[in-house]
Amino acid sequence: MVSTPGSLAGSAAGLSELRKRLLFVFFALLVYRVGTHIPVPGINPDQLAALFESQQGGIFDLFNMFSGGALERMSILALGVMPYITSSIIMNLLTAMYPALNQLRKEGEAGRRKITQYTRYGTVLIALIQGTALTGTLAAQGLALTPGITFYVAAITSLVTGALFMMWLGEQITERGVGNGISLLIFSNIVSGFPGAVGQSFEAARQGDINIIALLVVAVLGIMLVGFVVFIERGQRRIAVSYARRQQGNRVYQAQRSDLPLKINMAGVIPAIFASSLLLAPASMAQWFGQAPSMSWLQDIALVLSPGQPLYILLFAGGIVFFSFFYTALQFDSRDVADNLKRQGAYVPGIRPGRQTSTYIDGVITRLTLFGSMYVTAVCLLPEFMIVFFNISFQLGGTSILILVVVAMDFMSQVQSHLMSSQYAKLMEKSNLKNYGRNPRGSGPRRR
Repeated sequence: MVSTPGSLAGSAAGLSELRKRLLFVFFALLVYRVGTHIPVPGINPDQLAALFESQQGGIFDLFNMFSGGALERMSILALGVMPYITSSIIMNLLTAMYPALNQLRKEGEAGRRKITQYTRYGTVLIALIQGTALTGTLAAQGLALTPGITFYVAAITSLVTGALFMMWLGEQITERGVGNGISLLIFSNIVSGFPGAVGQSFEAARQGDINIIALLVVAVLGIMLVGFVVFIERGQRRIAVSYARRQQGNRVYQAQRSDLPLKINMAGVIPAIFASSLLLAPASMAQWFGQAPSMSWLQDIALVLSPGQPLYILLFAGGIVFFSFFYTALQFDSRDVADNLKRQGAYVPGIRPGRQTSTYIDGVITRLTLFGSMYVTAVCLLPEFMIVFFNISFQLGGTSILILVVVAMDFMSQVQSHLMSSQYAKLMEKSNLKNYGRNPRGSGPRRR
């Protein structure tokens, strides 16, 4: 069949729209990466480099990875997306605890816009607290060229403004680009540190600090871990759904059968991001406030909550399990699914429609979420144990690998969805739906 000019025009318009969205994502990430190299005014670069050299291997490394190196350069974007993520966690918890906020979330676009506004207010407050703490730490460590009220005002204003810019940029990428904006910003941060981490590992192996065989084994296991993540993320649990035979006018529709697909890991990468952020926020605050002589006990808290410590591992695993169930419960309501199936005349074979169907689906979701949370925990912690076992210092842990793979898969999935939508007019032309509802003899509408 020869394509018509209309279908070609529709396809070209769809591809042009996708091209604009991809270019917007590219330039937004480019602007962000440029912003990570703009320093906070009044910082002594030599003292800053000495501070981070003395703090290597602690909580600063993890915070610096999530900020894409902005913290190490003390950029105006040093706080990164952590204030926004922390505010989102608090708002989600409050939504689950208070019926008024839960009802607001169910009111459609207006309710979601209101919750987003509250999240932004929370971001400003958290960024103000973290920016003040970080500025106080900079001044206490002697990193300020001219410490005083001018430095405090300029540094706090720069850090808070940078955090709000990150929040705005992430929202713009989500609305005008492709994929989730905040996840793509974190993705770009991790990717930006990948060449340096690989180069440091091979340089250490060349100098004999790391066994080259152990490094190759870790690389092979890392590739296998990526394949395992892709396999699980593509996995589905399909619940058989049958549709009763029904009659519409003079037509009788036979009973049909379909599937209700449920992802094994319905929460995606959100539990790992939320758990990391929830541990990173108090640990970083303790590290910053603990620089004062009277607050040295906070340094002990920051040390206990550092990556690789037993308490950190336990809290991190517990946080992943909690947020896996919590986020899945927010995104998937078994009662709504059961009610929709009942209204459509569908049922799960062997299960009564309504409440029993909801209970059955809820049980399936619970088992899937339990397995998914264990899978996410294993992926995030396994590389940490591998690094300790092989005695290899490598910045990219399991959380980084999970974020990279899941965000990349989600991005490609949305790109494919845009490509399919751009071909919609062409598919409609090929399916010959333009003659649907007409009498084959051309004598008027077909009677049903």
